Amino acid sequence: MAHPLRRLYAAVLPLLLLASAGAACAQQTSYTFGVVPQESASQLAANWSPVLAALSDKSGIKLSFATAPDVPTFERRLAAGEYDFAYMNPYHFVVYHAKPGYRALARAKGERIRGVVVVRKDSPVREMKDLAGATLAFPTPAAFGATLLVQAEMRRQHLPFKAAFVKSHNSVYRGVVKGLYPAGGGVPRTLDLLDPDISRELRVVWTSQPYTSHAIATRPQLDPAVRSRVLAAMMQISLEPAQLKLLAEIGFDGFEPAQDQDWDDVRRLGISPADARIQE
Repeated sequence: MAHPLRRLYAAVLPLLLLASAGAACAQQTSYTFGVVPQESASQLAANWSPVLAALSDKSGIKLSFATAPDVPTFERRLAAGEYDFAYMNPYHFVVYHAKPGYRALARAKGERIRGVVVVRKDSPVREMKDLAGATLAFPTPAAFGATLLVQAEMRRQHLPFKAAFVKSHNSVYRGVVKGLYPAGGGVPRTLDLLDPDISRELRVVWTSQPYTSHAIATRPQLDPAVRSRVLAAMMQISLEPAQLKLLAEIGFDGFEPAQDQDWDDVRRLGISPADARIQE
């Protein structure tokens, strides 16, 4: 028979651990959740704020939406470790895991990222070789699917091109629809979230092979108790139909836990920060 003190210890230990975690979490009252600016700040806030509110409610950890006016600014903030949590593209994770040490927490359930090239629906362009010598629209130099994968394919096919960087995925799509560019790079997720009045005027002419999708990562100094509680909340809302409607607004079917090595397929591409003009 177990000693009475041992039974008491076993009963009290979980309570002590919870109290310890709560005390650690209480040291900081709010945690920033930075989202890569693939869309306008107002649109990102509208889509992400309800999700962060749900996670805050389930975890007891207040998560505050944050983004940046443009991707280079977002990169500088990642390099400085300014965001407690950050949703970043796969290549950003590879770079900012190395320094300053962001750690993978989660990613969109079952999602893989692909790059796409879009043209106007009435464009004569049918395949990549038809774009030789053209000026293509890209959101930013380091956008993984929309820029790096598309440019890699153009180089693989030995197709010359010029790049115009227009700051966001939406700007790429709108620029192509307006006829400012014959084609542009994007990803299926942002294309699916696009205003139907714009998306119906576009046609996809090329799609890349799939890679590990965007990372939700935490700065290296973040309290492990905070990480655990937010991850548990992510798993919880992924099982609730009402919460899945909120996740659909950010293009997620749920969350799944992630490990740093999940992005080894991106590392194997061998893209250097100089190639992506990335802010280290």
